[in-house]
Amino acid sequence: MCGAIDDGIREWEEVKIGILTIGDELTRGMIQDTNSAFIAREVNSERWHVAAMMAVGDDEQGIREGLKYLLGVSDVVIVTGGLGPTADDKTTASIAHAFGLDLYTDDAVLGCIKGRFEKFRIAWSENNAKQAMFPDGAEPIYNPVGTAWGYALRVKGTIIVVMPGVPAEVTRMFPEGVLPLLRQESTESLPYTCKRTLKLFGIAEAKVDEVLAGDEFRPPGISIGFYPRFPENHVVITSAGENEEDALARRDVVEKKIRAQLGKYIFGSDDSTLEVMVASLLTDKGLTLAVAESCTGGLITDRLTDVPGSSVFLDRGVVSYSNISKTEMLGVAAATLETFGAVSDETAVLMAEGVRKLAKTDIGLATTGIAGPAGGSQEKPVGTVFIALADETDTVCRKFSFRWERRRIKEIASQWALELLRRHLVEKK
Repeated sequence: MCGAIDDGIREWEEVKIGILTIGDELTRGMIQDTNSAFIAREVNSERWHVAAMMAVGDDEQGIREGLKYLLGVSDVVIVTGGLGPTADDKTTASIAHAFGLDLYTDDAVLGCIKGRFEKFRIAWSENNAKQAMFPDGAEPIYNPVGTAWGYALRVKGTIIVVMPGVPAEVTRMFPEGVLPLLRQESTESLPYTCKRTLKLFGIAEAKVDEVLAGDEFRPPGISIGFYPRFPENHVVITSAGENEEDALARRDVVEKKIRAQLGKYIFGSDDSTLEVMVASLLTDKGLTLAVAESCTGGLITDRLTDVPGSSVFLDRGVVSYSNISKTEMLGVAAATLETFGAVSDETAVLMAEGVRKLAKTDIGLATTGIAGPAGGSQEKPVGTVFIALADETDTVCRKFSFRWERRRIKEIASQWALELLRRHLVEKK
C-alpha cells in the first residue's frame, strides 16, 4: 500500500468522492456495475459523500471526459476497470495522456506479478508487463487477489485512485489499501469512526425504515444507512467519537436499541452469513442435518458446504427433483404425490422426514416448489414453495408465495429454509 500523499485533503465531513467505472461491458449492459455501489457504501460509512458516479467505455476520449467532469466536482476520484494486459485496457494510458505524464515500469511490482504467475503455474506473456506500468508520480497499491495493481496519483490538488474492475479485487483493495490511504490524508480532522452492519431477513426495507425513524436511533455522532442485499436487508450503524472508546460506546448504545426493536429479524452482523450462523448453532449443539431439495436444486447444501468444517454437522444433501426420486430415495408414497402433488405440504413433510430417516440425522430439512416460469396453476402459481423441517419430536411445514423470477425464487427459498432452521435451533433448548 502506498503512503500518504502530500497536501492533506479537506475537512473530513466535507470530502466529496467521484466514482468512475470503465468498461465496454458496463456501457453495453453486459454486466452490472457492482463496484460503484460497494465503493459508495464504504465511502458513506466513512462519513464522506459521493458527488457523482459515472460509467464510460474502454475509450480514451470517454475516460478523459469522465475524469474531467468528476475532477470538477470531487476531492477524490475513485476509478475501477481497464487495468488488464489487453489492448482494450486503456485506463492507465488515458490518465497519463490526460495530464501529460510519461509511463514508467515499477520493477518491484513486475517481479511480484511474475511471481504470482509462477506460483499458479500460469504461462507468462509479455503483455502482462503492462500491469506494472504507472503514470509518473503514481504510487502503486497492492492487489492481494489479482495481478493488476492499483495506484494513487495526485493531480491539480485532487487524488485519483485507480483499481482493477474485477469486483472480487475491488472488495479487497478498497478497504485494505485505499481507505487507509485516504484516512491518512485526513489525520488532523478525522475523528475515530467505527461501524456495525446488522443483517436482517424476513422484513421489508420500508418497515425497517419505519421502525428506526425515531431520533433515539440517531444521537450525535451516529448515522444509520439501509441497504437491501437480496434477499436480506442490512442496517449499517456508523459511529464517530473523540476516541475509540467513545465511538464504540455510542455505537453499542444504538445497536442495543435496534436489536430491542428488530431482534427477531437479525440473524448476524458484519461479515457473518446465514449459513455460518446455522453451522455454528448446529456445531455448538452437536446436532446433525440432512437436506432434501427439489426446487432449490442443491442450493441449500451448496451454501452450507461453503462453511469450513461443515462435515461435522452435514451428513448429506439429496436433490430429489423427479417424483420417482422422491419415492425411491425419500419414501414419499406414490399415493401422496398423486393426491396432493409434488408441491404440497404433505410431500414436503414426507421429504423432510424421509431424508432424516435415510441419513439417521437429528434434523431433516426439505424444499419443494414451482420456480417457473412454467408449471404454475391457479391453485399453485409460480413461486409457491413448501419448506419442511423434521426432528425427533415434530415436523413443521410452511408455505410461501414468492413473486420473483426463477433464480431469485430459488435463492429466497434457500434463505428461508436456512432461516427457519436457524430459528428452530435458537428456540431449541
